[in-house]
Amino acid sequence: MLPIHDTTAIERIASLRKSDRMPVLFLGHGSPMNAIGDNEYRRSWQALGAEFGSRMPRPQLILCISAHWLTEGWWLTGMDKPKTIHDFGGFPQELFDQQYPAPGDTAAAQAISHLVRQRASAPLGLDMNEWGLDHGTWSVLKPMFPDADIPVIQLSMDYSRAPEEHYALARQLMALRDRGVLIVGSGNIVHNLRQMQRGASGNQAYDWALEFDQTIGGYLQQGNLAALQNFQKLGQVAKMAHPTHEHYLPLLYAAGAVDAKEPMRFFNTNFQGGSISMRSAIWG
Repeated sequence: MLPIHDTTAIERIASLRKSDRMPVLFLGHGSPMNAIGDNEYRRSWQALGAEFGSRMPRPQLILCISAHWLTEGWWLTGMDKPKTIHDFGGFPQELFDQQYPAPGDTAAAQAISHLVRQRASAPLGLDMNEWGLDHGTWSVLKPMFPDADIPVIQLSMDYSRAPEEHYALARQLMALRDRGVLIVGSGNIVHNLRQMQRGASGNQAYDWALEFDQTIGGYLQQGNLAALQNFQKLGQVAKMAHPTHEHYLPLLYAAGAVDAKEPMRFFNTNFQGGSISMRSAIWG
């Protein structure tokens, strides 16, 4: 495993001051419509954002790992002005009109690329113009930080890699928390769009969805974070919860960046459409 703390690389993040350790978030983002709807999820993100600068330190930088940026190898957005990406279809124009003009931070992205290695001698790639902030990022950050005045960097995920590799890479992110970096994993603990039931209440869910959500929630409550890597060993219930598992992987990045003994609390512990778990967690 690569070193978690590379002091030289950390010191190169000149734009980021040493800070109290930042919390880590895993946010179930669900439907893109949550970004504009007056519902419990959007209100919870607004309330959470209000805690930064009062109960919790205000971030100097946000590093977001979204379910919606899958690449060959791992990449960071390195541009100074990341564009707002509307990576969905079939929604009202109001959603496509949404913009989140948060700045990037090229210098910080370059330093992080050398701090976090995808292989022993390979830094993370830097994307200077192709990606930006997809809806897994801006749909939750816009309610939390509506002024869009905190720099945001996205980290992609190499979907071809085993869950253990994602978790190992995430362990290297922990040192960033002492430099004012808020790490946000944005996905869903259960995500099966094929089985969605429109109109289902937040308390309604399939048995397999409840079982998977409660099993993973149990690991999180127990601090058994390493067990999260082995979700595919849960068999058929895991296959139903995640026909493809890109929405689960951001949980590994959040959990990998924390200490198992850190305090954790859940919120939004219900479902959308019976097959999307909105369970979210905050550590620290």
